[in-house]
Amino acid sequence: MMTNPNRKYEPVFWLTLKPGCISVVYLLSPYCMEQHYTLTDAEFEWQFASAKLDPAVFSHEAHLRLAWIHLNQYGLERAIEHITEQLRNYTKVVGAADKYNETVTIAAIHAVNHFKMRSGCSDFASFISENGRLKTNLRDLMHSHYRTDIFKSVSAKAIFLEPELLPFD
Repeated sequence: MMTNPNRKYEPVFWLTLKPGCISVVYLLSPYCMEQHYTLTDAEFEWQFASAKLDPAVFSHEAHLRLAWIHLNQYGLERAIEHITEQLRNYTKVVGAADKYNETVTIAAIHAVNHFKMRSGCSDFASFISENGRLKTNLRDLMHSHYRTDIFKSVSAKAIFLEPELLPFD
């Protein structure tokens, strides 16, 4: 691709064709990509687990990627154990311990697992492209499981609250 000096953003896209997973990701520029994509899954997981990941990189989508990585490597129960322990530590190290929410964390892992079990995607970029609701509509997804507003509940922050409306898979 040639770069046009008069244009701030160049189009970048890729097409993924895999059984059960067809996605096209189109970005205006590599700079539009989430910063966590500059790291391999192993680098991302290690930096997070060791609390060395730059907090500016740890967006909502990066949280979802962490769940996707852990679910692939460890399965649901161990992913929940690892992520909750590591996220508590990470938020403490970066001075954001008050932002940790046990219920949202575990419920989001369950949501990623739900969509992952129905997806044929083998990479996170394709997975999140196919399941964009996780990125753009997590609150609404959680409202189908919870009557309680788990994003604001003091109890939900401290302990995992089981879904009141619809159980997880």
